[in-house]
Amino acid sequence: ADYLDNGNNKMAIQQADKLLKKHKDLHCAKVLKAIGLQRTGKQDEAYALAQEVAALEPTDDNSLQALTILYREMHRPELVTKLYEAAVKKVPNSEEYHSHLFMAYARVGEYKKMQQAGMALYKIVPKNPYYFWSVMSLIMQSISAQDENLSKTMFLPLAERMVEKMVKEDKIEAEAEVELYYMILERLEKYKEALDVVRGKLGEKLTSELQSRENKCMAMYKKLHRWPECNALARKLLLKNSDDWQFYITYFDSVFQLIDESWTPPGEEEHSLEGEVHCSIEQAVNFIEERITEESKSSRPLRGPYLAKLELIRRLRHRGCNDEYKLGDPEELMFQYFKKFGDKPCCFTDLKVFVDLLPPSQYTKFIRQLLDVIPLVAAAENEVALPGDIKALQQHLCVVQLSRLLGIYHTMEKKQKLAVVRELMLRYRHGLEFGKSCLKTELQFSDYYCLLAVHLLLDLWLEGEEAAVWQCLTLLEEGLSHSPSNAQFKLLLIRIYCRLGAFEPVSELYSSLDAKHIQHDTIGYLLTRYAGSLGHYAAASQSCNFALRFFHSNQKDTSEYIIQAYKYGAFEKIPEFIAFRNRLNSSLHFAQVRTERMLLDLLLEANISTSLEESIKSMSLSPEEDDIPWKDLRDNRDLTVLFSWDPKDRDISEEHRKLSLEEETLWLRIRSLTLRLISGLPTLAHTIQPKNSEKSAENGVSSKIDTIRALLQQLEAAVDSGKKFLEQKIQYPVLGPPPTRMAGFFSNGSCQCQTSLFYLVSDIYELDTNGLEDSAEIQERIGNSFKSLVERLTDLFNKCKGDLIEVRDGTLKTHPNLLENLVFFVETISIALWVSSYCDSVLRPFKSNLQKKKKKKKESSVAMPPVFTHFLDYVTELQTLTSNVIDHIKGLEIILTALKLEELSLKDTLFLQEEKKFTKTVQGKVQSSYHHSVQEIGELLKKRLDTIKKLKI
Repeated sequence: ADYLDNGNNKMAIQQADKLLKKHKDLHCAKVLKAIGLQRTGKQDEAYALAQEVAALEPTDDNSLQALTILYREMHRPELVTKLYEAAVKKVPNSEEYHSHLFMAYARVGEYKKMQQAGMALYKIVPKNPYYFWSVMSLIMQSISAQDENLSKTMFLPLAERMVEKMVKEDKIEAEAEVELYYMILERLEKYKEALDVVRGKLGEKLTSELQSRENKCMAMYKKLHRWPECNALARKLLLKNSDDWQFYITYFDSVFQLIDESWTPPGEEEHSLEGEVHCSIEQAVNFIEERITEESKSSRPLRGPYLAKLELIRRLRHRGCNDEYKLGDPEELMFQYFKKFGDKPCCFTDLKVFVDLLPPSQYTKFIRQLLDVIPLVAAAENEVALPGDIKALQQHLCVVQLSRLLGIYHTMEKKQKLAVVRELMLRYRHGLEFGKSCLKTELQFSDYYCLLAVHLLLDLWLEGEEAAVWQCLTLLEEGLSHSPSNAQFKLLLIRIYCRLGAFEPVSELYSSLDAKHIQHDTIGYLLTRYAGSLGHYAAASQSCNFALRFFHSNQKDTSEYIIQAYKYGAFEKIPEFIAFRNRLNSSLHFAQVRTERMLLDLLLEANISTSLEESIKSMSLSPEEDDIPWKDLRDNRDLTVLFSWDPKDRDISEEHRKLSLEEETLWLRIRSLTLRLISGLPTLAHTIQPKNSEKSAENGVSSKIDTIRALLQQLEAAVDSGKKFLEQKIQYPVLGPPPTRMAGFFSNGSCQCQTSLFYLVSDIYELDTNGLEDSAEIQERIGNSFKSLVERLTDLFNKCKGDLIEVRDGTLKTHPNLLENLVFFVETISIALWVSSYCDSVLRPFKSNLQKKKKKKKESSVAMPPVFTHFLDYVTELQTLTSNVIDHIKGLEIILTALKLEELSLKDTLFLQEEKKFTKTVQGKVQSSYHHSVQEIGELLKKRLDTIKKLKI
């Protein structure tokens, strides 16, 4: 066992063998040997050994534990349940084995059996947790039941009765048990009963979370629309802590609900269960003013009361009744708020919510007013006034962020914008002085100046200023050198490099972000969207692997979390874990990565290192199966991961999200259908059947061709939807979601090529079933398809021609679309070759049959059917075309190597000396990345060229 723990698996196997020679029936040694075998990659031997031991139904703890570890490593948790089922039969009173059996069921989600196992445990050892394990398993059955009715009429009422029994017998001990009772009542929509439980004696047990009872009461009052109670409780809680924002929201919601219902307090008795109720605007205004007065006496400044005042103004204005109740002028209130909290980084995000209260005509005046109260010092008369300490720097940064949010920078002319960029960078570099003692992992205080300057330059780039994008990269690389852990710099660099078509620097940037766990799903798209499409095949494989590893391990991990939740009685967390697992399983990104990963593997290996058939088999792909949950796809991407200070009309909107999801789903459908069509090719492979055995053809291959024809129709439909979608000509904000590759796929002709290739498959199949005799028409049709395919592929190649990087008026311009077209060309030619090898498998037997006939008849002139010459011409032309593309790529490599970038005179004198070195680095990275892309594409095409040479029949 020690050897296994230290990872020395070979020694472990040897030691186990020694032991087994002496005691050949030592179960535990056999299992430890099996673990060693499993870890050295001999899965089949390990499984056989384990089953030998399992068949003997061991009951010793060591063997059981070791087998559990082994099955877990094999990803076969269902075998653990069988193991303990047998153990429990032999040792029926063992508490330990029963609880192991319960946990084994939990791993595979067998809720019904969990309920039974829980009760069996309780009968042996009447401990409360076991009883409630059983109750929780009933709730799990209700959650997983497809039929809502069943869950509300059977599972939940049964669970409720089970808990009530314990309540009546006064056996409730732990907080978790009360939580569970509350959870059942809430799911049964018995809100009144749930409220009574929380407010009653049982509720006293709810102590582990702060304000657990109050929060649960509040949730029930809201469900029951008991606004007086909502209001009174929120008021009480705000008197205790006037900084708790959620209760301000409830307080305002309930006040306005009560006003709308014209509620009046009863004359004699209490206003409500929770005490005094406020039901008029005057009371609300006075209440907030009192909170502010109290705040001024408190030892530390609280933001809540001041923001609550702005929130109340916003709500009153929304209702159209602001003027009667003078809470003050929002502009003045925001100014006072800035004076009090402007040196805190949260000041900007606090005020961002309320800038709508300012009239646009006042924007410039408001910003000037704020600037006037910041202590800035100018060294000389015409120089920029700079902050003397971090406090003043934070205040100034807040104002700059607000200026961007209010659109003041957006309306400037180019010259003004460049002047602002210069000023921001000056302030950025000056601010670095305050952060000299910062650790490598800490951010510099002035980082946002640099980011804002880059945002301004991005505006200029989008307006057609080509040099601006290079300056963005330069400033970001400079920023990163001072603040190496700033994720915002890295994310923005990733986006800009990708837009320019340079993927190489991105891999390193992404891995330095050190994305953890769920982030592979939320920000992984930044990587996987571009890796393959820019020709970095190796990096693309790797980035898909990162993501897939996370998604696959999530399955296993979630079961462990659920088991821990049972052990520690954290019942309310269990449904959350399940929801989390489902959300990841139906993640859009997961489906995209799976599909693209398989297409990529086929592209790199099929018919190169392994046959297409083997590749497809190893991925267990089949054209009939679709494993994408189209109805439940969840878009888990974080589209706001990049900071943006843009005004609402320029920022990413809900509409953009919807459209992006629609576009991603359409593109995924096209890719997934393409993959399934390719996976159908080997299923059609030529099987020689005697003419009279029509029976066998009916249920065998002929249904396969129907599948392919059906998929083709679906592909046509998906392509039509895609084209319709693109007619809307949607422009996402520059920091919003990146568009898919769909537009390029249609415009460069890859789409038409790929579809006609799959139609060709259908024709060849027809030729195969009809024979050569009377099929002149099909042969001609195939001949024409070959011709038009070569034309289309040549067109596609023409769309790849041109310089990838060119120097225009001293500025670099990259052409990523040419690179994307080249990648599409490689993919399309690969599909063409897989289809050709299918043609080849059909035509070869025909040819050898013809040659046999020729020998029999001893005639020299058996006419060769035209399809052979069509095919040979087609293959020869494919070969010529591919060679031409390879030559073109060699040419590109030479041009890219010869580009002397440092000779670029960047006309704009914006660049300081220290910036120039970063500019050089940036341009070098882009050049090297393009060079790398072109090399990888060239290598792959050469391998494909070799497969063409094998196709001569």
